[in-house]
Amino acid sequence: MDVPVWLWVAFAVTVVVSLTVDLLAHRKAHVIGFKEAAWWSVLWVTLALIFGGVVFYVLGVNAGTEYTTAWLLEKSLSVDNLFVFALIFAYFKVPREYQHRVLFFGVIGALVFRAIFLTAGVAVVNRFTFVLFLFAAILFYSAYKIIKGEDDSFDPSKSFAVRMLRKIMPVRDEYAGTHFVIKEEGKRVATPLLAVVAAIEAADLLFAVDSVPAVLAVSDDAFIVYTSNAFAILGLRALYFLLAGLLDRFHYLSNGLAIILAFIAVKLMLQASHKMISTSIPEIPSPVSLAVIVVILTVSIVLSIRRPPPEKGAEETGQSDAGESAGKASDGKPAE
Repeated sequence: MDVPVWLWVAFAVTVVVSLTVDLLAHRKAHVIGFKEAAWWSVLWVTLALIFGGVVFYVLGVNAGTEYTTAWLLEKSLSVDNLFVFALIFAYFKVPREYQHRVLFFGVIGALVFRAIFLTAGVAVVNRFTFVLFLFAAILFYSAYKIIKGEDDSFDPSKSFAVRMLRKIMPVRDEYAGTHFVIKEEGKRVATPLLAVVAAIEAADLLFAVDSVPAVLAVSDDAFIVYTSNAFAILGLRALYFLLAGLLDRFHYLSNGLAIILAFIAVKLMLQASHKMISTSIPEIPSPVSLAVIVVILTVSIVLSIRRPPPEKGAEETGQSDAGESAGKASDGKPAE
């Protein structure tokens, strides 16, 4: 795809200015409330859609559809990241007022690593079409893990990045405000906040194993795949604070994500077969992919709202009542 240089420059300027404004707006550590997170979420989504409109206008309908599909796909897959963020923050007992600062630097790291992975992925796919079958297998396996409930095994303390950090420099037990590194007795010592950033980056590298093959199924153009990923990642912090405390309510969303991954895997296999085996094998057009993703996400969210998960307290009470009834039935007395 012939992307004009000015469009790359416009994208880079937009990202840098957005991050700068975000950093200045949150230069003082404070707890991000629902209302503030909602406004920022609207801002990031609006920015992504405006850029998508520019892609439609400059590069055409097909490119615009691919961008929108890739952005929505990455946005939906990012929900898994939110659960891991909550796990990491709980493990390290990160004060709520410091969480935005951690995610800010986590996003910068994610933008850098995704640029590397996506550039390498595009180069490999354009040269070796057969790797699409490998990517499809990865996505099928990821979908299987989600369905089986094996996708929540991330242990922050055992992540490679955290272990490497502890080898490079000592990590103190107490936080020191928003500082990542401080001096103690003339030596540089990392604060737990730096360990949290390392854990966040390690988690994103794991999720890249799913998201990179998935987005490459939508487009093999470097501009489309990276810009869509970047705008999805930029809005990840606001989305986390918007949904914090509500994640467990969307209990059908993980099933929806598994179906999306399986669908994208099928799309990859058809693409590879079309190119390597026979052009008579049909491919799934981008508009169809976009429609499928929207429908699956909508159904997952609606089902989660209409059929909320049973509260843990109610479950425990029910089990307790069942136990007492069983005890009464056996000997006519309450179970001891």
